[in-house]
Amino acid sequence: MSQTEFEEGAYSEGRRLIAGVDEAGRGPLAGPVVAAACILPRGLQIEGIDDSKKLTPDQREELYQTITKHPDIIFGIGVVENDLIDEMNILRASLHAMALAVKELSEEPDYLLIDGNHLPPTQIVSKAVIKGDSRSVSIGAASIIAKHYRDLLMIEYHEKFPYYGFDKHKGYGTKMHIEALKTHGPCPIHRTSFEPVKSLTSPRDSSINER
Repeated sequence: MSQTEFEEGAYSEGRRLIAGVDEAGRGPLAGPVVAAACILPRGLQIEGIDDSKKLTPDQREELYQTITKHPDIIFGIGVVENDLIDEMNILRASLHAMALAVKELSEEPDYLLIDGNHLPPTQIVSKAVIKGDSRSVSIGAASIIAKHYRDLLMIEYHEKFPYYGFDKHKGYGTKMHIEALKTHGPCPIHRTSFEPVKSLTSPRDSSINER
């Protein structure tokens, strides 16, 4: 199957601006969930676009720069922070981030290709594509933008909360992260609805790392 099959199918139905949409950061114990929407010009070839999880950090960064600096590519980014994730739940927060990313596009698409099996709240005609980040070039591009942008945010958070190693694990529940949580307790960007953060959260913990 071609990586452009879903896009070409939409073009054949008369669609003009097709945006791929994906998110990064559903699983971590800390930090935001980030979504990106990306409209690629028909026929544009960028070698290496694939599911961001299959790429090395250097490959992602190179492709991120290529995609976001291309004059004919339109992209938008949506960020939902940890407190809203705890309030909404991670699925709804992820879909909300997707909707925000679409709204950030400088031109409104007339068709959305969404990674996964759920659709974000939008009036735009949309199609869910399982494993879309490796099956659709538009979704693949969005996955790279979302993943790299979130990684940059987590590196910034590492500067503010250096005890946890956010620059290394980006908030995922690694052994290093769990040990830091047990030692220092949660910090303000931890998702208190996620275990084991939930069990470690107490009034004593809520002000940690302001020191």
